[in-house]
Amino acid sequence: MKLNSYTITQGRDRAAARSYLKGIGFNDDDLKKPIIGVANTWTETMSCNYKLRDLAVHVKAGIRAAGGTPMEFNTIAISDGITMGTEGMKTSLVSREVIADSIELMARGHMFDGIVALVACDKTIPGAGMALLRLNVPGVILYGGSILPGRHRGHDITIQDVFEAIGANAAGRMSDDELLEIENHACPGAGACGGQFTANTMATVMELIGLSPMGTAAVPQVDIRKEDVAFRCGEVVMNCVRKNILPRDVATRKAFNNAIAGVAATGGSTNAVLHLLAMAREAEVDLKIEDFQTISERTPLFVDLKPSGRFVAVDVDKAGGIPVIAHRLVEGKYVDESALTCTGHTFGEEAAKAVETPGQQVIRPLDQPLKSTGGIAILRGTLAPDACVIKLSGHNKRKHSGPARVFDREEDAMAAVTHGKINPNDVIVIRYEGPRGGPGMREMLGVTSAVVGGGLGDSVALITDGRFSGATHGFCIGHVGPEAAVGGPIALLKNGDRIVIDADKGTIDMLVPEAELAARRAAWQPRKTDYNAGAIWKYAQLVGPAHLGAVTHPGTEAESHCYADI
Repeated sequence: MKLNSYTITQGRDRAAARSYLKGIGFNDDDLKKPIIGVANTWTETMSCNYKLRDLAVHVKAGIRAAGGTPMEFNTIAISDGITMGTEGMKTSLVSREVIADSIELMARGHMFDGIVALVACDKTIPGAGMALLRLNVPGVILYGGSILPGRHRGHDITIQDVFEAIGANAAGRMSDDELLEIENHACPGAGACGGQFTANTMATVMELIGLSPMGTAAVPQVDIRKEDVAFRCGEVVMNCVRKNILPRDVATRKAFNNAIAGVAATGGSTNAVLHLLAMAREAEVDLKIEDFQTISERTPLFVDLKPSGRFVAVDVDKAGGIPVIAHRLVEGKYVDESALTCTGHTFGEEAAKAVETPGQQVIRPLDQPLKSTGGIAILRGTLAPDACVIKLSGHNKRKHSGPARVFDREEDAMAAVTHGKINPNDVIVIRYEGPRGGPGMREMLGVTSAVVGGGLGDSVALITDGRFSGATHGFCIGHVGPEAAVGGPIALLKNGDRIVIDADKGTIDMLVPEAELAARRAAWQPRKTDYNAGAIWKYAQLVGPAHLGAVTHPGTEAESHCYADI
């Protein structure tokens, strides 16, 4: 087998390269085997990725046992939850691009024959997927796993409960002592956020799209079984190398459709829209934002998970894991079971191996869904010509009409909510938080949780050109495009303008006369960014619109309705 890595490791002229590698323990036999890059997103800055360094040991053992030579390297990880509500949150989506770029650079530079990417927190998962699809070398994604739930007064809690407790405390509905009690117990150890928030949504995506071996993601990070999962991933990548199973052979259009169906069925994060669009661009798959609407409409919501349901992520593992979800999707003919996976088996063959735990309640029978349609809808209208995304799981509200309360940054909206300045029926608008305008498209979990904690969750709507966390629930609409920074209609809103949202019709409109809008448009001026150098500045110059995945590839900026310099 002629290996890509031989360009680095074999022949007389590569003696210097071999000398470097022999100095750290590799020998001639090692360097004749397939070289597998082990991309690790371990960090000590959060619980999500904390045990990935331990899991890498077992991945490498699996690679060696299957006849390969592993070479571990690391890349970055930014915690959405820890940076939430601060300037630091602007780095989160930027990090997705940096993760993809850094894995690409290492793989191209060292000419790896395959890659295993260890991921856990929100942006590491799509970042790794983007890198594998861009490189198109044999690869596998290993999700580190969910955190275990905390306990508070006899019931399971997650980090979502902490964010909502902050809002309840600010509204005088919870004592300082109880807030501290929830803070102290919500995160009992290592692992990613414990609901079907963005990390677990994207972990589900990676199994259902076929880039992670089915049956691996739902095992919690601190569970001893995760070591066997890691070892298996090392074996799987070696099989991919030998059989030349490439990421783009796996992540075809039908595989993307399968993944979107999984997001719909599990009430997954709206961030999956952004990330799957970005991955599709890397895979050169023609996926459009409207496809999420089409697939969600035909797929029932049948997995009962937080933030809107009863159960936490580890309950999926107890129920039999993501293969049970896959089996339900096959049973209902909501997926294409012929899609290839990284194991070399089809989606249907992998789903057929599912072993469902008798009596489990988290993954419901198809004749008892939570809703007849999925949890995500796409809206367009005069406020969002380039579309926006709403999450519909967890509530039955489909329409809202009310006056705009406009804020030009998240912090101002948060202050208004926590100081009791938001009224029932208001439409909270948070703008200049888009991909380019933020820069970085911050999530708004702090604001949405404060609204819920303050008792306004059922009576107000929230709209932003930024993002909402996977832990968000309520009538929340994100990814509004074109964003304010490029002169989109959201930039022209004023306090008191009436906004009408109708999820049944798929519309979102601002009721402002055209002559008034024209006058406002003529007076509008682009805002200056606070970032004039460095990584965030570079991102702002390159990033395209949210409805195309907010990627930094050339050309995406031309595919939006309007784009102004900042």
